[in-house]
Amino acid sequence: MTRFVRLGLAAVAVAVVGFLAWRAWGPAAHPPPRLSGYVEGETLYVGAANAGLVSTVAVRRGDRVTAGQPLFSLDARQQVAARDQALAQLAAAQAQVRDAETGQRPQELAVYDAERAAAEAALRQTQADYDRIAPLVGKGVYAPARLDAARAARDTAQAQARAVARRRAVGTLGARPEAVRAARAQADSAREVLAAAQNRLDLISPKAPTAARVQDVFYQAGEWTAANQPVVALLADDRVRLRFFVPEARVALYRIGAVVRFECDGCGATRSARVNYVSPRPEFTPPVIYSREARQRLVFLVEARPEGGPPLAPGQPVDVTPLVGGASEARR
Repeated sequence: MTRFVRLGLAAVAVAVVGFLAWRAWGPAAHPPPRLSGYVEGETLYVGAANAGLVSTVAVRRGDRVTAGQPLFSLDARQQVAARDQALAQLAAAQAQVRDAETGQRPQELAVYDAERAAAEAALRQTQADYDRIAPLVGKGVYAPARLDAARAARDTAQAQARAVARRRAVGTLGARPEAVRAARAQADSAREVLAAAQNRLDLISPKAPTAARVQDVFYQAGEWTAANQPVVALLADDRVRLRFFVPEARVALYRIGAVVRFECDGCGATRSARVNYVSPRPEFTPPVIYSREARQRLVFLVEARPEGGPPLAPGQPVDVTPLVGGASEARR
């Protein structure tokens, strides 16, 4: 073997040894430690405001529901009857409003005409009495007090005739303002009664407030449930978050709104979450995450809401990539 070949083999051997040493002791051999955590979910318990018999359950455990999707309903016969009665009362009140706005009926106008004729007849009679007594008082046949009484009777008859004429004019022109206002007030009251009855009906047929997964169903159709007793438990998508623990020396890097990266088994590619809470109080490393890599005595709890991706299961372990440098990642 020539000298050049031996030198070449030696160079190759040195390169291989150097590469293996770099892999064994270089930066790649000691990646930054991950922050251990887990997925936490806040359960949303949905019940009815009233006690009653469960008539239908529209979901099963494990189902996905969308916002506004019916969950269950109680026996609604009593509430439906109250709602229908309120509807009928509102229809009657609205009919009274229309009746008041149309003005007087012919038979009502006839009554006014009779009253006006009587008032005009009384006015003619009192005027005739006054005309007859006035000359006789001047001749001394009657005392002046008799003329004063006749004048007062005539004035009273005139006032009554004018009042009847005004009422007849209002009736002829159409709507009666006082009656219209009273009818509209009654219609508003009936409308509020209907809204209350419909609200009571809605309370015994709850709907999903947001997109969620059905975590559990506690009652089935035919069972009796007490008021405010949970019937369905939901795990809402917007109530799932990561909980991980940051060493005391690095908690200053985590701010509300900072974006962190995490991984978990079955989650696919690295995903992101946005920090929404940093505990102001330190605590000892929880036993659930204690290991050789995570054995700091004092840590701070940090919570972050996942951004996109498939749903996460509560209790699922996650590994969060720690933030580095003097500031958190850029906010989106």
